[in-house]
Amino acid sequence: MSPTLSQGMRAAVLACVAVVLAAPALAQARSAGGGSAASKVDLYGGYGAWDPRSRINNGPWDDPLIYSPNATVSLSYYFFHNLGLQLEGGYFASPPSLLTSTIPFVCSTNPCNINGVKVYTAEAGPVYRYQIGRLIPFVHALGGETKISGPQFQKLTWGLGVTGGVGVDYVLPFFHNRFSIRPLQLDFQYSNVNYGTLSPDGTTGGQETIDAVKASGGIVFRFGAGEFEGRDYKPHDALMLGCDAEPSLINAGEPIEVSARPMNLKNKATSYTWTTTGGRITSSQGNVSISTLDLAPGTYTVTGTLKQGRTIAKCETNFTVRGNEPPTVSCTATPASVTAGSTVAINAVANSPSNRMLTYSYTSDAGQVVGAVASAVLNTTGVTQPTVNVTCTVTDDAGKTAQAVTQVAVAVPVVTPVPTVQAAPPPLASYQELCGVSFERDRKRPTRVDNEAKACLDDIALTLRRQTDAKLVIVGNYSAGETATEGARRSLNVAQYLTDEKGIDVGRIQVRYGVSSGRAVTDVLVPAGASYDDPKTTAFEPSSVKRVGQAYGKPGQYRAATHSTVHRKKRNHRLAPVAPPA
Repeated sequence: MSPTLSQGMRAAVLACVAVVLAAPALAQARSAGGGSAASKVDLYGGYGAWDPRSRINNGPWDDPLIYSPNATVSLSYYFFHNLGLQLEGGYFASPPSLLTSTIPFVCSTNPCNINGVKVYTAEAGPVYRYQIGRLIPFVHALGGETKISGPQFQKLTWGLGVTGGVGVDYVLPFFHNRFSIRPLQLDFQYSNVNYGTLSPDGTTGGQETIDAVKASGGIVFRFGAGEFEGRDYKPHDALMLGCDAEPSLINAGEPIEVSARPMNLKNKATSYTWTTTGGRITSSQGNVSISTLDLAPGTYTVTGTLKQGRTIAKCETNFTVRGNEPPTVSCTATPASVTAGSTVAINAVANSPSNRMLTYSYTSDAGQVVGAVASAVLNTTGVTQPTVNVTCTVTDDAGKTAQAVTQVAVAVPVVTPVPTVQAAPPPLASYQELCGVSFERDRKRPTRVDNEAKACLDDIALTLRRQTDAKLVIVGNYSAGETATEGARRSLNVAQYLTDEKGIDVGRIQVRYGVSSGRAVTDVLVPAGASYDDPKTTAFEPSSVKRVGQAYGKPGQYRAATHSTVHRKKRNHRLAPVAPPA
C-alpha cells in the first residue's frame, strides 16, 4: 500500500527546508568566539521520542507515542570536510499500558499485545554538514531495515526502513573540542513491514505501513579534529584574530611591534582598535607600534579588536620588560706569555643585558696596568713573580658590576755577571697593540664608528700626539658571513675619524684588512725603527674600496694626501693589495 504524508512527515520535511534556508543567514551571524577544526569521526548517543502514524491492511490501527525507553546511536565517518557516511541504529519500546489504553475496542473482543510496541532500526546513508564556527547543522538520508512488532500479536518482523532528517550540533569549548551537544535531531521515518497472512480475527499477520517522526537529543564524541586542515578543508569558521608581539622580551625603552593575523575575512570594510596595559600605542590598524619608555619591569598585555560589519574578533598577546640585569665581562691578555719588561694588551668584552652605559677599570697584582676603556696595557717592567693577575671590572650606570681575571706568564731573565761592564745596546723597537674597536652592536650599520668606539680612538689619538715619531696600523677584521671589503671599510672609517676629527697626519696611518675573526678593528702602534708585517693582514689601496653609509656619524668621506678618494662609479670592487710602506 502506498503511504500518505502525515502531519509528522510534513513537520520533518518543513524542518529540513528551514535548516537549509537558514544556513546562509547563520553564516552571516557568525560570532567572534572562534570555531573548531572539523572532526573526522562523530559518535552520537541520544534519547527522544517516536511518534508513528500507521495503517494495517484490515483496518486502521494507531500505534502509541513512544518516549521511554528508547535510544538512538549513530557513527559518522567524513571522507571530506562536509560529506560523509553515517550508520544509525535505534530502539523504541512502549509500555503495555499505553497500547492497551490506545485500542480498547479491540481488547474487548480480542487479546491485545500486552508486551507493547517495539521498534528496531538499522540504516545507513550519506550525511552532509555545514560548519559555522561551533555550530554544525547537518542533513542525512538513510536506508535499511526496520524491525517492528504489530499492534496485536504480530511478532517482531524486519521490513523496509527509510529515514531522512536534519539536526544541529554545538561544539563545546572545553576538553580540546572533543565533545558536542546535539540539542535536536528531527527525522521522518518510513517503514513497511509484512507480517505474513492475515488471520481471520486480524490479530496476526497483515502488512503495516508506518510513517513516523523521530526526535532525539544527546552527546556527540568527536575524533580526528583537524585532519582536514591543509587538504580539502575550506574553513567556514567565524571571523578570528590572532596577534604576536615582537620582540616579546625587551628592556625598557625598546619598541614593540604587534602584528595582527586575521582569519576568515570577508569582502567587507575592516577596522582595528588596540589597547595595552603598559606603554603607549603610536600607530593603529593591522600593525601596531608600542613605546615602552620608562616602563617598570613586568609583563604587559596588548589586546586587539577587529570589526568587520557586525562581526567582532579579539586577540591578546603579551610582552615582558626585563629588570636591570647586571653586566657581564670576559678578559683576555695578548700575548699571554712575555718576558719581564714587555707590555701586554688587555682586552675586555662586556655586555649589558639591560642596555646600560658601561665604564671599565683594571687592576693587577704586579706591574702597572693603564686603561679606562675596553682595552688596556699592562707594563711588566720590574716584575719578578712568574704570573701576573689582571682584573677587568665593568660597571653600569645603575652601579652593578662584573669582574673577570686573566693571567700573564712572565719570564724573568737571569742576569749573568760579566768581567767588564759594558753599555747595554738599545732595545729593539717593537710594535704595541692598542685598544680595539668593536662593531658588533649596530648590525644595521656594521662599519660605522659608534660613540663607544670613539672613546678608544680618542685615547689612540692622544698616544700618537705624545709619540710623534710613531705610526699607526689599522687592521679591519670581518665576520664569517662577510667579505674582506667589510673589514677594509672599518679600517677606512676608523682612519677617517682620527684624521678628520683628531687631526692625525694621514702619513702616519696605514690601513689593512685582516681575517674572518669578528666585526672589530685592531689598532697597532709602530714606534720609530720598528716595523709591522703580520702575514695574516693585507695592506690595500683605499681607492679600491667602495664606501657606503656614514663613517662615524656625520656625512663625509675619508680624504688625505696619500689616500685617494673613492671611485664611486665602480660596481665590482675588489681589494687591491699593495705592499706595506717601509
